[in-house]
Amino acid sequence: MTESPTTPAGTPAGKAGPTAPAPGSASAARRGPVVAALMLCMGLAAIDGTIVSTAVPQIVGDLGGLAVFSWLFSGYLLAVTVTLPVYGKLSDTFGRKPVLIAGVVLFVIGSLLCAAAWSMASLIAFRVVQGLGGGALQGTVQTVAADLYPLKERPKIQARLSSVWAASSVAGPAVGGLLAGYADWRWIFLINLPIGLVALWLVTRHLVEPQRATPREKPRIDWAGALAVFATGALLITALVQGGVAWPWLSAPSLGLLAGAAALGALTVVIERRAAEPIIPGWVWRRRTIAAVNLSLGALGLLMVAPTVFLPTYAQSVLGLGPIAAGFVLSTWTLSWPITAALSNRVYTRIGFRLTAVLGISGALLLLLAFPFLPFPGEPWQPALLMLLLGGTLGLFQLPLIVGVQSTVPYEERGTTTASVLFCRQVGQSVGAALFGAIANGVLAARLGGGADLDTLARALDEPASLTAETMDRLRRAVDAAVDWVYLGAAAAAALALLALLTLAPRRFPVLKEAAGDED
Repeated sequence: MTESPTTPAGTPAGKAGPTAPAPGSASAARRGPVVAALMLCMGLAAIDGTIVSTAVPQIVGDLGGLAVFSWLFSGYLLAVTVTLPVYGKLSDTFGRKPVLIAGVVLFVIGSLLCAAAWSMASLIAFRVVQGLGGGALQGTVQTVAADLYPLKERPKIQARLSSVWAASSVAGPAVGGLLAGYADWRWIFLINLPIGLVALWLVTRHLVEPQRATPREKPRIDWAGALAVFATGALLITALVQGGVAWPWLSAPSLGLLAGAAALGALTVVIERRAAEPIIPGWVWRRRTIAAVNLSLGALGLLMVAPTVFLPTYAQSVLGLGPIAAGFVLSTWTLSWPITAALSNRVYTRIGFRLTAVLGISGALLLLLAFPFLPFPGEPWQPALLMLLLGGTLGLFQLPLIVGVQSTVPYEERGTTTASVLFCRQVGQSVGAALFGAIANGVLAARLGGGADLDTLARALDEPASLTAETMDRLRRAVDAAVDWVYLGAAAAAALALLALLTLAPRRFPVLKEAAGDED
């Protein structure tokens, strides 16, 4: 083991922590149903975005609300992001099981309400309910996975969870399209019910948590901090998601939301510093390892926007592929990511968590820089190969950081730590969508003049009969240039992640003694 073992951090004053067993002490037979439940829970959260996106035309045709349909995704993203820190703290205070059960119940209720929606406004509101459950699922599933397995085995469960995301990204659009086209769009929400109920039964029956000692004081919930975190995140995410879309970036709504988020952020810091049990404890940022991982995975969330949002448009508008073929170009990274994640323990057990992540993000940086050098218009296999390699490098980057940071904290801090990491990644994605959208539209406006934007050009290129060959070529080259600049922006995000690891992260993560012992 190359990491430096330390003794576990002490339990916070006035609070007795759980009597945590050695990770992985449960038998494989006992863990099997729990792992199945975790994969089902992760599947609920993972498939949600992709399955809904393909049914938007049918939903708008039935309910109307074309001007606000983007909030079907923004509302869900907002609820997931701002609740992650809250659920992380609650799982440390009251245990993982009640939080996970609450998340599944909320998600199932939200899905049932979405299926019964009578207007676009009601559907958006019920999507927020779904997101409140999704926030509990995402963070708690990752935390329970770390609780179940010792350090050397965690890549196995993490690779399974990554494979769920990979399968969902491929299957979601196909399933959503089939249900919307041959059944009814409401079924894309109703199919969550049996999956959620099975997951709920497995969690309730098979998830056994460590014995928790009776606390000397009644646990206090930082409701003021939770509300402040929620309000700050709500204003920030709304500003990032809607800026440049619903209103210009320098308009009163954008500036007002950003100013409000900054003011509430300052208030949140004051509240959290005074709270006995803060939702976001100061140690999350004072400890170098956690701070470095938070910043690095925030940069990961930012750079992931480039391929997931802009590559399909590039494949269709520049390469001339259909939607299914364009989706395949993107999906190649979901093949390599879980594989390298599963094999990453063979690397980090020899050279350490930080150096493994440095190798991964350095490779990703080179691949992102290579994208602008692809020939125009090029062949589909070229970006597909880059995506395959990119997924492999990011598997080596993300998983060692998550496993490593979880191994530096005791049981009673693991939920908060995991939630902080996922929260930073989610915020990074929101920032990336806003930033790269502005970059792409700026490049298009500079090349074509006027108020040209990527969505308008993509729709125009879908109707080639109305354009001359010269105009088609000019528009395709403009889209190619815009996506090239987006990938350069993603490369800059990778460089920021690399810088955070090299300057903030210790050479060897301070792995806790019991985790290190599992590895020896």
